[in-house]
Amino acid sequence: MRETPLPIHSSKRREACHLPLDERSAFDLSLGMTIAIREMEPTDIAVCRLLLSQLGYDLNLQEMKRRYEAIKQKQDHAIFVGEQDGQVVALLHLYERPAFDKPPEVIVQALVVDQNCRGTGVGKAMMNIAERWALDRGFSSVALRSSVSRSDAHAFYNRIGYKVEATSRLFRNNLVGMR
Repeated sequence: MRETPLPIHSSKRREACHLPLDERSAFDLSLGMTIAIREMEPTDIAVCRLLLSQLGYDLNLQEMKRRYEAIKQKQDHAIFVGEQDGQVVALLHLYERPAFDKPPEVIVQALVVDQNCRGTGVGKAMMNIAERWALDRGFSSVALRSSVSRSDAHAFYNRIGYKVEATSRLFRNNLVGMR
């Protein structure tokens, strides 16, 4: 394994996230497995759609492609996938959030680990990338929201050092058809 830092991001419009590994970041997991983490590519859209469906987010392929393109155009967002043996088994979407009422920080918008890979260290490796990405951009914290029904996810986040800071409700007004 090389020790020379190379950027994860291939896009010129983003500041490079340097990791002391290959162009893919590799993490050793439990049971002697390794996960390679890299930036999501268009060829990953279909499998990432299936990962999201494991959490109940059922998107059709066209909508998934539309959202991927919208996110990839944002300089303050990143999407990573984790691979084991050449198969995508995890998805991570994060972004920079400046704010008045909260500290500026990186938000994990989505973290999904294939249900067959949970508990093997994949989620921790993905969160390590989120934290490194945040530090590389000068942020001092990473935050996320997790549905009240996901008690296994809550236990995972607590184990890796995340603490509940607040509880809130999400309010939404659907504007479709309001013009």
